[in-house]
Amino acid sequence: MNKKDKQKIIGETLSDEQLKTFLTLEPADHTHPDYHILLRAYRALTAENFERFLHFFVEEGKNLHAPGPDQGTIADLVSQHKQSADYLKALQTIINS
Repeated sequence: MNKKDKQKIIGETLSDEQLKTFLTLEPADHTHPDYHILLRAYRALTAENFERFLHFFVEEGKNLHAPGPDQGTIADLVSQHKQSADYLKALQTIINS
């Protein structure tokens, strides 16, 4: 039986540099690059880290309203998930500021 090299760490607070690595992600398909970055960050980060990441995202001049494959925004997607209230609150706070 093979053993994993790394264990998944849940709830870890990431450094600013670790969060900024998400800004360099590129989609493998024709998904809007900014939507792709937001989706990957949403899926990978805790709500606390996601909120911190959003500040870097906006500072880079990226678009919080970038359309996804279904033309909805990341906020539209997040609002459909039952346990995503903290993520949605972080998005709405940044969008409304």
